[in-house]
Amino acid sequence: MGETMATWLAILLIVLALILGLVGGFFLARKYMMDYLKKNPPINEEMLRMMMMQMGQKPSQKKINQMMTMMNKNQQDQMKKTK
Repeated sequence: MGETMATWLAILLIVLALILGLVGGFFLARKYMMDYLKKNPPINEEMLRMMMMQMGQKPSQKKINQMMTMMNKNQQDQMKKTK
């Protein structure tokens, strides 16, 4: 009986360690990606200007500033929701 108890305990500890590792890895990867995206935003003004030109629009600085402000606001709102 003691041998089967030790086997079940070993299996339980292995499963528990695996679950803890997966949860810890998920949160570490999530934090890393959030920090990375904060330091390196996916779209900057130059990219936005090129996209607008490709769509046939004449990009004015005012329009680009409005779009960048709107994107930054949306990004900050999403960050607040995830915290």
